Amino acid sequence: MFLAALEATVVGTAMPTVIASLGGLNRYSWVFSAYLLTSTVTVPVWGRLSDLYGRRSLYLAGIVIFLVGSALSGASQTITQLIVFRGIQGLGAGALVPLSMTINGDIYTLRERARIQGLFSGVWGLASIIGPLVGGFLTDTLSWRWVFYINIPFGLAAAAVVGFTLIEPKKATRPVIDYAGAAWLTIAITLLLVVLVESGDATVWSNPLMVPVVVGVIAFAGLFIWTERRAAEPIVPLSLFRNRVIAAGSTTSFMVGAAMFAAITFIPLFVQGALGGTATEAGALLTPLLLGWVVMAVVGSQLMFTIGYRPTVLAGLVLLTASFAVLSTFSQATPRWLLIADMGLMGSGMGLVNFVLIITMQNSVERDRLGIATSLSQFSRSIGQTVGVAVMGTVMTLGLTSHQADIQRTSGLPEAEVARVVHNFSALVDPVARRSLDPALLKAMASALGGALHNVFLTGVIISALALAAGFWLPKRLQPPEGSDDPAAGIPSSAAECERLLMAEMTAMDCDREPEMAEQKR
Repeated sequence: MFLAALEATVVGTAMPTVIASLGGLNRYSWVFSAYLLTSTVTVPVWGRLSDLYGRRSLYLAGIVIFLVGSALSGASQTITQLIVFRGIQGLGAGALVPLSMTINGDIYTLRERARIQGLFSGVWGLASIIGPLVGGFLTDTLSWRWVFYINIPFGLAAAAVVGFTLIEPKKATRPVIDYAGAAWLTIAITLLLVVLVESGDATVWSNPLMVPVVVGVIAFAGLFIWTERRAAEPIVPLSLFRNRVIAAGSTTSFMVGAAMFAAITFIPLFVQGALGGTATEAGALLTPLLLGWVVMAVVGSQLMFTIGYRPTVLAGLVLLTASFAVLSTFSQATPRWLLIADMGLMGSGMGLVNFVLIITMQNSVERDRLGIATSLSQFSRSIGQTVGVAVMGTVMTLGLTSHQADIQRTSGLPEAEVARVVHNFSALVDPVARRSLDPALLKAMASALGGALHNVFLTGVIISALALAAGFWLPKRLQPPEGSDDPAAGIPSSAAECERLLMAEMTAMDCDREPEMAEQKR
């Protein structure tokens, strides 16, 4: 968990400097999208394999692949290499968070899971809070390459701890893997991402290859659904979506993931490019977001047993939507303290939503689908992150294009001089390049980037509002998991159910699992 959290925040802070070093601002979002794509499509595969082979060996394999990708990313010489190596990194990252949460579900009862979430949130929070600061410090004092290399010691430590301490019975079941479903899903999402990212250039639609790409998205998505309905052990069991908690929870996770990663990805660019801050300042600005996330994740894991899971989730979504609405009003004249306060508000909303949804989705399914349900929660959020970064990257590119005429008019410089630098907005995040620009041109370019990011944050308002609408779809009253004969089983969805649930020592599902969990703990 520490490894995954560190990766998410360190790289986001350093990316403006990476672009200044390697170039390729027009492919800025691909550095994130390549990682999110591979980590997304492998999540259900890792989850299903762990159900068949056990968590330990698959978890260790994920760490090894992640570290190899980190080392290669740090050694990248071009933006293309970085995108490819980030894809390799993502292959391993797909195992880290969902298998951590599945292991939690294996060895802890519902009440223990809620309590232990404080510890896990603390681990996540420590890495998340120091990640931006470390990432900015390494970028400013050493090199952006060290934001990838720093993963290696933590990864080795995690592998040692898991390898020596996690003991579980061997799995003798012959695996049945839905390779076709995984292939169709990968192709469909990859093609969709190509359409979303490349659509930022209006001329791309004149390319005759775009039509077959769009058709391919639809065709392979259809093949994926057709395959999943017939597979013995589908990668994403469509029958799970008949469970309203799973359906509404996955939709909400999708939207929250899109909004969350937009903040982590584009706020550092806003600070460095539009406000003229350093990488360290950009990293420090993410600290209140992550601190609010950690604190409210701990509060939320307990609050769900006091007022119910549904009010807790809805409260978080209201905070998230309000924070994006405030963010969309910011400009170059906005005081830093207001931006810091808004980041804390945004993090608080995310903290109330994410882990509460995971625990609720886990407890809404039978024991033999625990791994799939946990993976589906992470899968939905990762899909949202991938699509969100691609869509908002497109919005930013379109915004920059629309402001080029304004830059010419505002700067008053000759057209040839403006044209020489206007396509290189990465100069805004390079301190040396900024000093070499004409002051009038620098001011015009920073204003144009600020306007483009304003559109990005408005898109975040829309996405978070859709997440809030999906949250209202969550059932007001939870049914016990299938196979449970205890009507009190489950997490309370409202305050009225809390007292009844708190009278039980544990849920019926946890009672059935107690002997096995006791053996695993020994």
